[in-house]
Amino acid sequence: MDLNKVMLIGRVTKEPEVRTLQTGQAVASFSVATNRQWTDASGQKQEKAEFHNIVAWRKLAEIVQSYVKKGMKIYIEGRMETRSWEDPQGQKKYRTEIVCDNMIMLDSKGGSGSAQGSAATPKPVVAGDAPNPAVNTPDEEISIEDIPF
Repeated sequence: MDLNKVMLIGRVTKEPEVRTLQTGQAVASFSVATNRQWTDASGQKQEKAEFHNIVAWRKLAEIVQSYVKKGMKIYIEGRMETRSWEDPQGQKKYRTEIVCDNMIMLDSKGGSGSAQGSAATPKPVVAGDAPNPAVNTPDEEISIEDIPF
């Protein structure tokens, strides 16, 4: 049996870039940094940051575009893929990415119009999730309770 599963908790390092392919599919690309701290043999604290390239597709890409911002703490779940291409000089290039299947935004939503002032429990956003179009009509105001995560 094989397993290709990645789970990360880190901070978004730059604003996501979202584009639409010729097929009409949305794709979002962004980076997440994870930090590791340890004490070395001499007793000195050490820290290292690792940067991960994240790709989200379709509805999840649209959600990333609307809600994910630089500096946010985020949980990412997906699989690793390496793609290759040739640059204009004929050199073979490689890029390893995490294809996101699920994400949870971990930062609180304070000041978002919530009368209670407390953050709601984060809910996962799965790639196939889509808001119910019958919940809101275009003339209605969207409340924080209507957001699907």
